[in-house]
Amino acid sequence: QVQLVESGGGLVHPGGSLRLSCTASGFTISTYAMNWYRQAPGKERELVANITNGSTNFADSMKGRSTISRDDAKNTVYLQINNLKPEDTAVYLCNAEGGTLWYPLTFWGQGTQVTVSS
Repeated sequence: QVQLVESGGGLVHPGGSLRLSCTASGFTISTYAMNWYRQAPGKERELVANITNGSTNFADSMKGRSTISRDDAKNTVYLQINNLKPEDTAVYLCNAEGGTLWYPLTFWGQGTQVTVSS
């Protein structure tokens, strides 16, 4: 059974840090593009970070204060966010994209809530 399970969210003060985890089962993350999205109330889902074959990309809002990494042995992807801001408050969702051009595969986790507030 394919599953993505996020963890690590919570309530943090502005300027704090969090490390989000996304553990996959039922498939191997090393063969997928792994993405972190976030969705705030009333806003569209936003891609914030991606790791594909070791290359990483970040949304402008995340550059300079975030890292994304992958532990293939644990089949887990991490998103470290530093200097958190109230506008980072959202549900953070893990996404895997792979498969083939003719049979693409996409998996989503349920998300983990991040709340940044004093």
